[in-house]
Order: sequence, then C-alpha cells, then structure tokens
Amino acid sequence: QVQLLESGGGLVQAGGSLRLSCAASVRTVNYYNMGWFRQAPGKEREFVAAISWSGSSPYYADSVKGRFTVSRDNAKNTVYLQMNSLKPEDTAVYYCGADTRKPLYSSGLTYYANSNTYDYWGQGTQVTVSS
Repeated sequence: QVQLLESGGGLVQAGGSLRLSCAASVRTVNYYNMGWFRQAPGKEREFVAAISWSGSSPYYADSVKGRFTVSRDNAKNTVYLQMNSLKPEDTAVYYCGADTRKPLYSSGLTYYANSNTYDYWGQGTQVTVSS
C-alpha cells in the first residue's frame, strides 16, 4: 500500500511560482514512475507531467512545457513539480499518482500521460492563479 501526500498548493498571482511536493510513505516509490495530473472544476483530469522511475526522463503536457519542471529526490521519497510563469488557466486541483504495477519500467509519453497508468493517488492540492 502506497500513500501519497501532496503539498505546496496555494493562491498566487499570474506570473508567479509554486513548488508542489508529493511525499510517498514507502521507499519502493523509488522504483515507480510518477505522474502529476490536474483537474479544474467541470473538467476531466488531465496530464501535466511525469517522471520515470530513474528520474532520467521527464515528460510534459504541451500546455506546461517550458514553464513546469518535474523532478524527484529518491532519498526523500518525494517528487516535485516546480511551476513558474503561472497562468489563470493553471488553476486546478493537482494530484500525483504512482505507477506501482510496473516497477522499474520505462516507456514513452503516451504511457505516462494516461491516468490509467497510475494505481495510487494522493488527495490533491489546490492551486489558484489570480489574474
């Protein structure tokens, strides 16, 4: 059983920055691909970014490429999402997910951007960007 806890959300003005953290309850998270998704009111959950278990391969949605950076610190069992140049359309609840069914597995964007890849999710953290 993996527990994920997101933190770092809040209210920020357009153009500002936030860093989200996703802390896992087990060290085995270091073997898992991790993803960040977001869901705005009335919209479906959408892919934001993902990072492979090795940390060598980050992936991004086109809407955040160049503004967001995903990283992981395996010593702390934590994945981060650095968000810069925030826009009002980034407002959403942000969730991190863990792909525990395929440890040490590497693939491509199509795999990482599919929410069905991830079988454990955190409770989410709210990000609100004001104009």
